[in-house]
Amino acid sequence: MLYAIVDIETTGAYAAGSGITEIAIIIHDGTKTLHQWESLINPGRPIPLFIQQLTGIRPDMVAHAPYFEEVAGHVHSLLQDKVFVAHNVNFDYSFVHHHLKHCGYELHNRKLCTIRLARKLVPGHRSYGLGNICHLLSIPHEDKHRAMGDAAATALLFSQLVEKDAEGVLREMLHGRNKEQYLPPNLPIAQVNDLPATPGVYYFYDAAGKAIYVGKAVNLQQRVKSHFANNKTSRQKQDFLREIHRVSCQPTATELMAEILESVEIRRLWPRFNRSQRGYHPKFGLFSYEDRQGFLRLAIENNKNYNKPLHTFNTLLEGHQWLRNLQEEFALCSRLCNLSKTENQCELPGGSTCGSSGCPAQVTAAVYNEKVREALGWVEKALPTLAYADNGLKEDEKSVVLVEKGCFYGMGYVPEGTELSNLAQLKSLLTPYPDNDYIRHLIYRNADACPAKCVRW
Repeated sequence: MLYAIVDIETTGAYAAGSGITEIAIIIHDGTKTLHQWESLINPGRPIPLFIQQLTGIRPDMVAHAPYFEEVAGHVHSLLQDKVFVAHNVNFDYSFVHHHLKHCGYELHNRKLCTIRLARKLVPGHRSYGLGNICHLLSIPHEDKHRAMGDAAATALLFSQLVEKDAEGVLREMLHGRNKEQYLPPNLPIAQVNDLPATPGVYYFYDAAGKAIYVGKAVNLQQRVKSHFANNKTSRQKQDFLREIHRVSCQPTATELMAEILESVEIRRLWPRFNRSQRGYHPKFGLFSYEDRQGFLRLAIENNKNYNKPLHTFNTLLEGHQWLRNLQEEFALCSRLCNLSKTENQCELPGGSTCGSSGCPAQVTAAVYNEKVREALGWVEKALPTLAYADNGLKEDEKSVVLVEKGCFYGMGYVPEGTELSNLAQLKSLLTPYPDNDYIRHLIYRNADACPAKCVRW
């Protein structure tokens, strides 16, 4: 079996938007180097200053170098029928695969990551970066951050790892289409294999232990593996893979509980690679307050954290329409509902203004406030209280999701046989969670689809 040990220098971190400035390929038989080739490459685009400072490759050095199209055929022939080896193989492979495909060549080599191989054969070290592992193993590493310098060091590392491999680790890693080669270099395969095949929420962490992505799954192990099933060349995907160092999970009994927990955790942790739901929260709410004359007023205002709304809305128009229907149904004063164009006059049906005599508020505050309380009582009754029960994590329990007066209260697991209609007891057994419109929508959707699973008050 022959190996092609590859290293490249680039203009950026992701293949779809960056060029190659240098490439080195060493053909290796597992023991020694058989052939090596290197070339500067004209990337056809500017080289950022910090990359010039890192690699020492300046624009004048590549000005007369061949474009990748000119060497693509030779690169493809060198790689053909060999195992593609690199330190963090998915990075180098994504660039070479992308640029070869652009030139009309397909690349379907098996891959081998020397970071992952080193973690298995030389365990227990904090860092497996090329410079660090070469220093630990006393491997000479000259001309760092240049393609042939890094490729030569990787070849020496590879030879030493093969020599240490007394239990066939390399053979196992190359067996069939080993999916381990598609994992991020710093993510231990054991953590992925230990994930259960159940619903739940999973967390990806960076080197500092900070959660960078939270996701939900019907099958945790399968969903986590699906993140690495392709080698997309976009900046977001490559940055994402590079940052992942650890994965953990929190199993749930049902997909609904996984969806709810995902929403809660995204808002709690604000992971930087989560795009959806981060800004999803109701922007407006229905509020009630007493003015200086003792009248209870209703208003649609921005939903602030310091004051709990009676009901929430995603748009101001939706809130105003809902309040206008309430005002007409219970004959409330549009001025005291903050719906009139001026503070001094109440608008009557048909667009006229009352002046004074026709206004519903031309009574005492006590009389008017009773009408407002009647309206708010209707609002409270109109907002559902329900418990959605389903299978538990164990056979002798049930999972329960609770909505109280239109707000998500919380969820958890209760013993089989628990009286779900006893609201006070049920609340004592569940874990409270923050409420939001997204979660309520999930619960209502499931409750409408499976009414037999619901207990309503």
